[in-house]
Amino acid sequence: MTRPLDDLTHALLEAARTAGAESADAMAVRGTSLSIDVRGGELEQAERAEGVDLGLRVLVGQRQACVSSSDERPETITALAERAVAMAREAPEDPFIGLAGPSQLAQDWDIAALELADDSPEPAPGALQDDARRAEAAAQAVEGVTQVQSASAGYSAREIYMAATNGFAGGYRRTDRALGCVAIAGEGTGMERDHDGDSRIFQADLRDAEDIGRTAGERAVSQLGARKPRTGAYPVLFDERIAASLIGHLLAASNGAAISRGSSWLLGKLGEEVLPKGLSLIEDPHRPRAMASRPFDAEGLPTRKRALVDDGVLTGWTLDLANARKLEMDSTGNAKRGTSSAPSPGNWNVALTQGAQSREDLIAQMGTGLIVTSMIGATINPNTGDYSRGASGFWVENGEVVHPVNEITIAGSLPEMLRRMTPANDARPWLSRVVPSLLVEGLTLAGE
Repeated sequence: MTRPLDDLTHALLEAARTAGAESADAMAVRGTSLSIDVRGGELEQAERAEGVDLGLRVLVGQRQACVSSSDERPETITALAERAVAMAREAPEDPFIGLAGPSQLAQDWDIAALELADDSPEPAPGALQDDARRAEAAAQAVEGVTQVQSASAGYSAREIYMAATNGFAGGYRRTDRALGCVAIAGEGTGMERDHDGDSRIFQADLRDAEDIGRTAGERAVSQLGARKPRTGAYPVLFDERIAASLIGHLLAASNGAAISRGSSWLLGKLGEEVLPKGLSLIEDPHRPRAMASRPFDAEGLPTRKRALVDDGVLTGWTLDLANARKLEMDSTGNAKRGTSSAPSPGNWNVALTQGAQSREDLIAQMGTGLIVTSMIGATINPNTGDYSRGASGFWVENGEVVHPVNEITIAGSLPEMLRRMTPANDARPWLSRVVPSLLVEGLTLAGE
């Protein structure tokens, strides 16, 4: 008989108290996932997984320990709690750990408004196989595509429940439907590979399989004949597909864990301009049908909409309780955790202000420069923001794309790059990171 998740978390808490914990929090996740891979129009692989994961964090004084299990039997829960308490007693003291106070906890929330789960029936394996097959066929039909490396469709559903000895208890359900395709064009040493895919909470929102396959094929073919560009300083347009990586570096630098360690190039920049005037970076954990929406964080605090950057000015850090205490600040309700780890700060949905110009307008203004559509590797100095990444994409001359390029290294300074970037207006609004294509002037390119 399937045991309700709230029963499991409360059993974990009771076992922790009995074992000697002064306080504790528990997390239970029950999930189902199904994935289908197709090759050559035929089923290549089918996987299904079902199970429950339990996580328990216990605190003894200012010491803590985390344990996890996938076994929900009562004797296992008892042993898990005893082991956690024994581990905590041997752990080093941390003056900043501790559960939230009762007044800090989320009191009520509207799960339905967030639209975190699709109530339509789980798709049949045959339906997923048909989606993958149609994506593969569409990619293969693109002239110049020599093979389709993979075409995959998947579905997952999870129930998540958290409870703590401070009185917090709450949970929600999430679903995810995904489809992806990887196409290869050319032959031998001239082969090029690219992909396309989509992932949505609601199956009805998923892009058409033929569109995904065709786009993957066209992207691969467009890279044929790539060459190295000339070494020098040029404007670089980070395509919308990868532009969120730049904002990701800003989010990492403003993470409270990095700030409290003193290992961030944003140290001392609070209240200063980090983006061009007019640009804001808004975090919204309550956006409907968005992958990173949450009614409360992993410590039971209410999540809220806030400006990380307002009109170009950095307004705050991303904080959980422990890092907020280290910095003598308040938590921003951004704690994340898995069943086997303690809470740590992380971001929810974010959106960068979009520009007034299209991607094509920015390309026309570039003169000679680079459009980046793919990036590999990364050397980012967390203390200085020095930036170096491998890239490929397209070369632009006189404001027009002339040929594909690869084997490029882009170098610059993140603080300077972010302050002089120009956004386009092509961001996809359903992503958890809504970031348009970004034009950055004067980056150093190493080619030939």
